[in-house]
Amino acid sequence: MAALPTIKQLRYLIALSETLSFTKAAESCFVGQSTLSAGLKELEDSLGVQLVERDKHSVSVTPIGRGVVERAQRLIAQADDLVEFVEGSAGSMVGVIKLGVIPTIAPFLLPTLLPKIREQFPKLKVVLREDLSGNLMDKLNRHELDFALIALPYDTEGFLTKELFDDEFWIIGNENDPALKGKDIHLNNKLADRILLLEEGNCLRDQTIKACKRSPAANHYGIEATSLLTLVQMVESDLGIALLPEMAVKSGLLKQTNLIAKPLSAPAPKRKIALVARPSTARIEEFNALVKVMKR
Repeated sequence: MAALPTIKQLRYLIALSETLSFTKAAESCFVGQSTLSAGLKELEDSLGVQLVERDKHSVSVTPIGRGVVERAQRLIAQADDLVEFVEGSAGSMVGVIKLGVIPTIAPFLLPTLLPKIREQFPKLKVVLREDLSGNLMDKLNRHELDFALIALPYDTEGFLTKELFDDEFWIIGNENDPALKGKDIHLNNKLADRILLLEEGNCLRDQTIKACKRSPAANHYGIEATSLLTLVQMVESDLGIALLPEMAVKSGLLKQTNLIAKPLSAPAPKRKIALVARPSTARIEEFNALVKVMKR
């Protein structure tokens, strides 16, 4: 039977598979390039297979090496869980929590949320990762995150999901836009056809399309925003109108613009903000405590 690999060797292999560069992989592991190369050679010798192909110009992972990388990621995730379990045994609400947040929530909720967490749980440190929902769920599944703060509807099957609160969509446009003059604004087909979208991959794009009951191909300008700030700038340029989450509107995103925001007539489209974790998480007490803070 081959000798068991070490966690350090497996981390070296994963880093190399992600960077395909011995220099960058060594930097990410905080070791010298010779140390990383020696560790990988020991791993290959102990397993009796070639995991990496290397020459003067390129680096690649062999087919069996890719299979080892996948299993190594799971093993390291389980090792990280073991460490978290031991740390958690010293008491709840201590240590480090890795929290992922989507970009359409982070800048609007975190400035008020983080001080409350620090005040109530001074021994708990929150490390943040901002990314799209799909990437956050992948990282959560790979144990690279403890929790993810996302917007529903989104597929969270197989995860522990707690809905926190509703976030209604408001309509924004230029202050002289006749469609926004009335008190009751209904999201009819005429308005829906003018609504600009975020780029593909952003869950707010899909939620907007669903709220408008339209096809993404209806965007006759053929342009899409990469962020809510860009979306606001596009509306300011008279390219169309947009739907913004209420939390973004009330955070002051439209300050120093000539835009106005109005709530839509009931039933207004909305998204649900939710905190998500693995069902097997060792930080269930922290999860439940954060849910209570966020709901308030």
